[in-house]
Amino acid sequence: MTDTTAPPPEAPVTGDARHRWRITLDRLLAPVRHAPFTLGFLAVLWTVGAVTHSLGSGPGRHRTETVAVGVPALAEGRWWTPASSLLWCPGLGGYIGSTLIVLLLVTPSERRLGVARTAATLLGGQILGTLLGVGVVKLGDLAGEWWLAELAGDLAVSPSVGALAVGGVLSYRLSALWRRRTRLAIVAYALVMALYIGHLQGVLRLGGAVVGLLAGAALFHRQGPWRLRHSSHTEARVLVALVVAAAAIGPMAAILYRDAYGPFNSFQLYVSVQPTDQEVADACASSAADCHYAHALRGFYDSPATVMAVLVPALLLVLAEGLRRGLRLAWWLAVLVHLAWMALFSYWLHDFLSHPASWAAPAERSTYAQAFAEQMLLPALVLLLLVVTRARFDLRLPRSTTHRLAGVVGGALLLACAAYIGIGYAVRDQYDPEATPVGLLQGLASEFLPPTLIDVFTAWPVPVGGTAQALFHYCGLFFWLITLIALLVTFRRPRLHTDADAAVRARELLGTHGGSTLSYITTWDGNYYWFDDSGRAAVAYRVIATIALTTGEPFGAPDARTAAVAGFARHCDERGWTPCFYSVGAGTREAAERLGWRSVQVAEDTVVPLPGLAFTGKKWQDVRTALNKAKKEGITAEWWSYPDAPVALTDQVRSISEEWVADKGLPEMGFTLGGLDELDDPAVRCLLAVDADRTVHGITSWMPVFENGRPVGWTLDFMRRRAGGFRGSMEFLIASAALGFQEEGAHFLSLSGAPLARKATAEPPAALQRMLDYAGKVLEPVYGFRSLFNFKAKFQPQYHPLYMSYPDPAALPAITRAIGKAYLPHMTPTQGMRLMRQFSG
Repeated sequence: MTDTTAPPPEAPVTGDARHRWRITLDRLLAPVRHAPFTLGFLAVLWTVGAVTHSLGSGPGRHRTETVAVGVPALAEGRWWTPASSLLWCPGLGGYIGSTLIVLLLVTPSERRLGVARTAATLLGGQILGTLLGVGVVKLGDLAGEWWLAELAGDLAVSPSVGALAVGGVLSYRLSALWRRRTRLAIVAYALVMALYIGHLQGVLRLGGAVVGLLAGAALFHRQGPWRLRHSSHTEARVLVALVVAAAAIGPMAAILYRDAYGPFNSFQLYVSVQPTDQEVADACASSAADCHYAHALRGFYDSPATVMAVLVPALLLVLAEGLRRGLRLAWWLAVLVHLAWMALFSYWLHDFLSHPASWAAPAERSTYAQAFAEQMLLPALVLLLLVVTRARFDLRLPRSTTHRLAGVVGGALLLACAAYIGIGYAVRDQYDPEATPVGLLQGLASEFLPPTLIDVFTAWPVPVGGTAQALFHYCGLFFWLITLIALLVTFRRPRLHTDADAAVRARELLGTHGGSTLSYITTWDGNYYWFDDSGRAAVAYRVIATIALTTGEPFGAPDARTAAVAGFARHCDERGWTPCFYSVGAGTREAAERLGWRSVQVAEDTVVPLPGLAFTGKKWQDVRTALNKAKKEGITAEWWSYPDAPVALTDQVRSISEEWVADKGLPEMGFTLGGLDELDDPAVRCLLAVDADRTVHGITSWMPVFENGRPVGWTLDFMRRRAGGFRGSMEFLIASAALGFQEEGAHFLSLSGAPLARKATAEPPAALQRMLDYAGKVLEPVYGFRSLFNFKAKFQPQYHPLYMSYPDPAALPAITRAIGKAYLPHMTPTQGMRLMRQFSG
């Protein structure tokens, strides 16, 4: 039987978003079921702990001296302890934590590195990591570093040292996305545990992480020359957000340890210690005022208000979510928080330098100065990172959303202040001494600060009665709870735009009247909007230098689009801008040429009519082969809305996309070419090629083309294929999409236009056209525009030229720079030099 007589291919199915968490959980647990070494090692770990009665609080004193590693153990000749420390944990929490780390890092290593190499890395990483950590402690002790000197007498056990080394080696075998995230997570975790908790295990874990990363580089450097791989715009935001989140998680982790004494936690700013019974008794023996003060603090720490201790870390975690989404508001707030934190330490440092006797004895002053420097280092580094990456966070909330957020936060602040002062004055006899309006106003600041700072700036009236104590406990907590929830809800809104309010109006206009096959890209972020006087037509554009570069042609009511060309030109002329209509069809080109403008072809739209479409005949051979091969290999096409898709699928899509970007060596292009950000839209439909193991082999996204309020066609935007995956995934996905849209009654598919690629014609090209053709040829090895254009020919499309129309040839150099900036807004100088070498070569 030949392909022409094969059964008709099936239309894609729609993914079931109701069970997306079950899909994700199944994918997460699948590797564990096939990890015999990991499960065997964990069984041995827990069995040894149970047999030696170490599960509750770790090995006993005698056994610790025998199996634990540290400076004393090695100094006394117990050479086996770097290896024996692998089989015990310091307590039940350590067993649970180490089990999670082993499952996360050693399990995937079995599949990617093999059982033998994983086992060798675990044991070797444990030995070398502990030796490196112990060596650092010994050197610090010899140098007189106070923190490391305290660790010089400690002993430690934990298999997490070797597990982190396994993770470091494993990262070299992961995709670009997970390579960066794994390394950042490993290093951040090791640094947090070392610098905030400060135990010997933390230093050893850091040694294990370093050993693993160095060993991975030594083992896998032969697979290609080392170079710094570029991350996508979206992934750069994620990495910055992870750094900010790690800076927040460190203090939270320190709260869980009563004996945390790391160098970043030396001032105990987050661990608020309530007065002991003896301290309360001493205060009450001193005076009635001191007794009331001690009881007020004791009552505060015994109430739910004690969670205010994690106020700053909780705020940073919320801001990290806003940074992940690219919000400029989150960036500003994160900068202000770190500036305020540095200002606080600067204030204390100034006080220390001015009055050193009130802080420490002369012999301890150098240690205090070192502690100040260490405390200011982290916020300074995070602040520097935020400033360097400022351009990544350019999304602005709609004005209405900003006003609503300000109203909620401002209302909560006014209500909390009014309750504290108003009700407090009404029950002024419940304070010692009796509260006055001025005293309540002075104590207001303490309501909104973490517990460790309530005495730093102003005195506060001491509550004695029940109502006064409730105000003291809950006014600040109420405000911050409302504020954090309002920020989190605001940051998690799905659609953000540079010109957000106009974007809502433009989207409604597009949905009602429609536009060209590319008009949906006008809804993407980065656009500003011009509307004609009647509000029936609009133009999306961005201003770069003095060039007003449009995103496609006018959209809206069909009878108003032609006049919108002249209207937008007048709008630009009034502001001193040079207009340039980019990627427009023949109608807009003709309207521009009636104004005396010139035009040049910049791309070619490829449209596939759907009525009567059937993949029969020799010309559809490649498409039929892909469909039949996918069926044999158990690969199906599934429709998903990206915001509703399971994490197990979306994470694979991100990984595939990040690998694609990393391999280019040049940044991902934007403007008329969508990326991951543009998938996060409920109106955009994603078609995924998924096998029986729920592995994603490829993805395409489809944007609606509206007419009279409903989609009549769909335009291809995002295309990615897994390296080493099903080779015909793109043919399979596009053909499956065509069948699916055909069933739904759509009129056509647009395979979109590849920039700088066009169909050959008999007409001799002008000089500018020859230059664009040359640019397409030069960039072909990097971006593959012509290969993509030739690939689309497999679907027998109709070709529709897309043009750039401009009023003045003298402005062409500025227009060229503007287009380059629009497509590559985040190109670094190094990448610019690489691109120039591409042209010169």
